[in-house]
Order: sequence, then structure tokens, then C-alpha cells
Amino acid sequence: MTPPTETLFTKIINRQIPAEIIYEDDLAIAFKDINPQAPIHVLIVPKQPLPSLADAVPEDHRVLGHLLMTVKRVAEQVGLENGYRVVINTGVDGGQTVNHLHLHLLGGRPLHWPPG
Repeated sequence: MTPPTETLFTKIINRQIPAEIIYEDDLAIAFKDINPQAPIHVLIVPKQPLPSLADAVPEDHRVLGHLLMTVKRVAEQVGLENGYRVVINTGVDGGQTVNHLHLHLLGGRPLHWPPG
């Protein structure tokens, strides 16, 4: 696979642009969304460039599992004890706007389905 082009998220990971980072380890980074859709809206992003969930291969299982455990850790850190939603937008029809896999952690109010 050819390496992905630099994205907004790789620039945040590389500290080329600022973000309000609330968690970071060797595999992932979590920061507040600049256009929040809920009172708490955090993006959890793998440091490994992976364009989307559709591009994942079996060898990515470690980072994918780590991202979900990071969601749990960040949810506890930001006080989402009443629950939260995790969203992964994939592809154009799925609403993905940045070609770097990322998980949206949303909470801080009751979240209804369908959203709106």
C-alpha cells in the first residue's frame, strides 16, 4: 500500500498544528473536536496512518483493539459515567471527511437515534 498523504490528523500528531490533546500514548492520541456535536466530543486517532476502517487488514487488529480500549479510558477520564456513543465514519457515503481513521466519542447529554 502506498503511504497516505499528510492529513489534518497527522499534522496534529506531529504537533504541526495545535489541538486540545487530552490523552496520548505510543499508539493513539485523543483530542477535542473543533466542531463538537455533543457537549463532549473527542476524537481518538491512531498514530499509525490508516485511511479508514475499510482499509484495515488483519495485522491492524492490535491498533484497532487499542483504539476501543482508549475510548473506554478517555470516557472515564472525561466523566462519561452515564454512557456515550462511539462513531466511526467510513468513506464518503459514511460521512468521513478526513482520510485518517478516527473514532468519535460523544456524550454529555442523552443521545437519541436517529441523530437529529
